[in-house]
Amino acid sequence: MGQLTLILGGARSGKSTFAERLAAKWSEQVVYIATAEAKDEEMAARIAVHQQKRPSHWQTLELPLGIGAFVRTHPLSGDVVLLDCLTLLVTNVLLAANPDVEAIDEAACHAAVEREITALAAAIAASDAHWIVVSNEVGLGLVPPYPLGRVYRDTLGWANQQLARSATAVYFMLAGIPMRLQPEPNL
Repeated sequence: MGQLTLILGGARSGKSTFAERLAAKWSEQVVYIATAEAKDEEMAARIAVHQQKRPSHWQTLELPLGIGAFVRTHPLSGDVVLLDCLTLLVTNVLLAANPDVEAIDEAACHAAVEREITALAAAIAASDAHWIVVSNEVGLGLVPPYPLGRVYRDTLGWANQQLARSATAVYFMLAGIPMRLQPEPNL
């Protein structure tokens, strides 16, 4: 049965660096699942920096969505699977479910994210690997002033909660410092 370590934090908090260090510490056989898509030059440059930092012997899969379904039909060969990041996965699912960002169908967006996260959680549970999932905590800031931003914040928060419930460890990153969170028993 797969284990899950969830790493949460804000932008530039050190989440990915910490996740990569854990993965390298735990195994030589790492499968890195990248959810980012290079839709502009700046994002392409960010992706290139991430690629250069990773060990060359890690297997990289670029999967912007459908991760649970992919893993179900293509078993992964690594001892550790690092998914970076859930934040962009939820973005990709929301935009695929609701391409017209001016007319938001909140129920359809949530249903699409729920299907994606349910399939991902099932893939993790059925896996023999230790999974590390990186995600942003976006609920600590201001309420977004537009509908898609609010739907995004709410669905990502829900997705983080779902994975945290089944995680064997949850870390919150702040200024590059990992803090292990412990749930309150019986609540």
